[in-house]
Amino acid sequence: MNIEQVREHTLSLLGVTEDQPFGDDIITFRIEGKIFLCLWLGGGEHDIKDGEPRFALKLTPERNETLREQFSAVTPAYHWNKKHWSDVYYEHIEDALLKEWIQESYLLVVSKLPKTVRQKYI
Repeated sequence: MNIEQVREHTLSLLGVTEDQPFGDDIITFRIEGKIFLCLWLGGGEHDIKDGEPRFALKLTPERNETLREQFSAVTPAYHWNKKHWSDVYYEHIEDALLKEWIQESYLLVVSKLPKTVRQKYI
């Protein structure tokens, strides 16, 4: 996937919105106001030394550990809680896996919403 495909896929999930509260170099994707993915656009304040395209994804601590062990393109998130967030260098991962992980992050955040709100998305 390229950056636009990541954005399009993420926005295709029910109820997802995007904004840029951290500046012009990051798009955050939310469900009911809760962030589940941050897509780095390059450059700017949130640049890191390698400059490779990436997004930060929220997953369970156990899942983050597993993915980091299995994929060198999944690392602790640079600007986020490293227990709950991983940076994914998406150009090095198969599209099907990326879509699965984005969905997993989305559903994790949905699962924490109040029951009456959660029912809209499950």
